Amino acid sequence: MTIGLHHYLALSALLFAIGFGGVLLRKNTLVLFMSLELMLIASTLGLVAFSRFNGTPDGNVFVLFILAIAAVEVAVGLAIIVALFRRRGTVMVDELNALKH
Repeated sequence: MTIGLHHYLALSALLFAIGFGGVLLRKNTLVLFMSLELMLIASTLGLVAFSRFNGTPDGNVFVLFILAIAAVEVAVGLAIIVALFRRRGTVMVDELNALKH
């Protein structure tokens, strides 16, 4: 039994669905942020799978840029979450609904 493109795409879809469910159902900003990152990784897995299936490095190069931007996004996102926690004392989305405090 060989692992084909549909196996990679099924795993990518499963990871994306788990991340999407986390975004819809969770109220903690850290879990929400991790769910968004899981969705991003699921989409990059799909790109790498298509790149490998087609035999071209285009998807791999694109994924390299996505991961570099994701690293910066994680740093900025976590800094915002830490600042919110220091200012408001919570990371729950329901309690962070107002712009002014």
